[in-house]
Amino acid sequence: MRTFAITGGTDGMGRALALALLERGHHVAVLGRSPAKGAELLDAAAQLGAGNRARFIPADLSLISGNRAAIAAIRDEFSELDGLVLAARYYRSDRVVTAEGFESTFALSYLSRFVLSYELSDLLDTATAPVILNICGPGSGSEIHWDDLGLAANYHGQTALSQSGPLNDLLGVGYAESSRRTRYVLFGPGLVNTAFAGQYDAATAAQIEAMRARATPVAEAIAPMLAILDNPPAAPLSAYSLGRPLSLDGPSFDPDAAQRLHRTTQALLADLTTHEQERTA
Repeated sequence: MRTFAITGGTDGMGRALALALLERGHHVAVLGRSPAKGAELLDAAAQLGAGNRARFIPADLSLISGNRAAIAAIRDEFSELDGLVLAARYYRSDRVVTAEGFESTFALSYLSRFVLSYELSDLLDTATAPVILNICGPGSGSEIHWDDLGLAANYHGQTALSQSGPLNDLLGVGYAESSRRTRYVLFGPGLVNTAFAGQYDAATAAQIEAMRARATPVAEAIAPMLAILDNPPAAPLSAYSLGRPLSLDGPSFDPDAAQRLHRTTQALLADLTTHEQERTA
């Protein structure tokens, strides 16, 4: 019996993974924004006879404070984690800035994954074969807007979402270089008929509906993810696209860029801490 935490676990692939792991007899904590969807998940777990092994942790993961509250709740519940699945995603046609001053897609799709990965490392490293499964878009080659990570000058929803792919590639590189026991796996599932949670303008919503007809069913898409969670790779960092391994030799996995991003992220989080301290002083 193992223990997993899953972000975005009340919808789509995250929900399917949570229920599959519960059905296998594991403990699962699901992090999500909607108490109603959390209750639905717990009902589904109860129908599997797994109600006592399922937990719902309400959390706004677009906020650093929300991530840290969720981390505290996980710590209250578990002394170790065998796996952390990072699946939360939300598309925004319109640019939104969080109460903490970060563009929302950047905050949810990258900053949240950085904070959860590093700040849950001690619980993960306690387990026998710990793994972080980051469901993103590895090796895409999309551009990182280093001088405007929040896309204040030229925002587009697809640009914001595409940028999260290379950001998470570099997150994985930096994490693997930190010499932890936990294996880091970047996984690109391709086009999946999942929840597609988001705020879409009319044109983008029509494109999403057209894409559903050729998208992979969720049950099929999660099969290789479950295989990774069952038997994590031996390498500190692995990347897969549609279940096939990717080479880590390309520019998407440049160690120098990973160090640059790590320093930039630490500075952003430090600035946030300073502003919070000044606000409450």
